[in-house]
Amino acid sequence: MQQLAELYPQHISELQTRTKEALSREGIDGLIIHSGQAKRMFLDDNNYPFKCNPQFKAWLPVIDNPNCWLIVNGSDKPKLIFYRPKDFWHKVPPEPNDFWVEQFDVVLLTQADAVEKHLPYDRSRFAYIGEYIEVAKALGFDLVNPDRVLNYLHYQRAYKTDYELVCMRQANALAVAGHKAAAAAFSAGKSEFDINQAYLAAVRQSDNQVPYNNITALNENSAILHYMEQDVVAPEVSRSFLIDAGANFHGYAADITRTYCNENIANSSHFAELIKGMDQVTLTLADMLKPGVPYSDIHIAAHEHVAQLLHQFDIVNLSAQDIVAEQIVSTFFPHGIGHFLGLQVHDVAGHVADDRGTPNPPPPEHPFLRTTRMIEARQVFTIEPGLYFIDSLLADLKSTEKSKFINWDIVDSFRPFGGIRIEDNIIVHRDKNENMTRDLGLN
Repeated sequence: MQQLAELYPQHISELQTRTKEALSREGIDGLIIHSGQAKRMFLDDNNYPFKCNPQFKAWLPVIDNPNCWLIVNGSDKPKLIFYRPKDFWHKVPPEPNDFWVEQFDVVLLTQADAVEKHLPYDRSRFAYIGEYIEVAKALGFDLVNPDRVLNYLHYQRAYKTDYELVCMRQANALAVAGHKAAAAAFSAGKSEFDINQAYLAAVRQSDNQVPYNNITALNENSAILHYMEQDVVAPEVSRSFLIDAGANFHGYAADITRTYCNENIANSSHFAELIKGMDQVTLTLADMLKPGVPYSDIHIAAHEHVAQLLHQFDIVNLSAQDIVAEQIVSTFFPHGIGHFLGLQVHDVAGHVADDRGTPNPPPPEHPFLRTTRMIEARQVFTIEPGLYFIDSLLADLKSTEKSKFINWDIVDSFRPFGGIRIEDNIIVHRDKNENMTRDLGLN
């Protein structure tokens, strides 16, 4: 894409600026960033799927090649040590020639264990950034993943460059195509497995290429928050469908959720209306994302809106205000309202107060909230309220005095449908919000 090529130099300039500040805080000369390496399965001769170090792919869209290295100091042109072995067992990556190449001095590495000759001779003034501590020690690094460096870089990753925003819009475009294909497969009565295959075919990415394991849940399975199974046989009746699935573009993730109802079956109308209510909650909360607002305020508001749905649909015999006061909402909405999105699905530095890593944990009554930062321009968030009928949590509620407030017959009528989650991906600008998901026509 021409736009990416035009925006990429500014992205590198911003990373150089951040690197220079991070180095000054640690008092060192540079960072040596490892893309990672293949992990061998236990008692096997095969490897797990490779996942790139996020600090490496922040610099360039090489996300599938282990044993690569970056040497950066915030001033000089970054040096890329690009692994390109002689190998007849596996596909060898082509010599780099994409839009990003001119921003790096590229050295080709044919043997992974020969990288030492390409690294600075005196490594006492350089920090290793990566997962493989034993490799760092073998190469003579004394400084490994220093806190002052990582705290600063992680904090700054919340502010996306124009290049990154284009990548995230494209990731959303891919994911939206998959969601539309999955919705059609649900309408056709397909199994969870076949729905997931329809999604992957539309996205043109494999299970190992999408940013996380897709959730394609039918009926009661929609009440399992991280449902990773996929039944290969379609149920006799497909009442409801929850899909939480994303896509990758140049290492940046989309993370979208939708819930659907089969309105051609008995007792489905109320659940369909509940979905519509939750969809409006998502839009309302998304509009609350504004610079200067604590993200935790959005979560508190989500509890108020979910309480209103519990009251409106006669699930709880209390006013919305009293439902919140009695702390009943968390039985039906047990997770956080969302999180940072970027190079990782749950992007880093959500629980810090500043770029030095001062802890800013979630409130004790909302332990699963993944972000407590102040909302600012150029940040990207998910907004994902939910309402579920989870047997274990309902059983806990039923064993308390609060059970008297619950219309258990109505709860039981909703149980076969599992639950609802609606999730959008939103860029916060200074004067507006950009709902990437809705802008692409996924309603």
